[in-house]
Amino acid sequence: MAIKKPENMTFEATLEELDSIVEQLENGDLALEDSLKHFERGISLAREGQTKLTQAEQRVSILLEKDDTSPLSDFQNEHLREE
Repeated sequence: MAIKKPENMTFEATLEELDSIVEQLENGDLALEDSLKHFERGISLAREGQTKLTQAEQRVSILLEKDDTSPLSDFQNEHLREE
């Protein structure tokens, strides 16, 4: 099975895989090279998870800033692409 890129995974799937990697690393049963590969994957997952959380936070902030008379807008194009 091909490994998905973190940016193509849901936040929940990212957390699930990250949790599994942490568990494997904590067990200490992996060879050094495998541990490094798992650690590298974990860092990628953690960074992407943080990005997804930041985007969600931005969406919530935008929703809270607007009043009831403001027109709805597309988050992806208008706000999240500004990064």
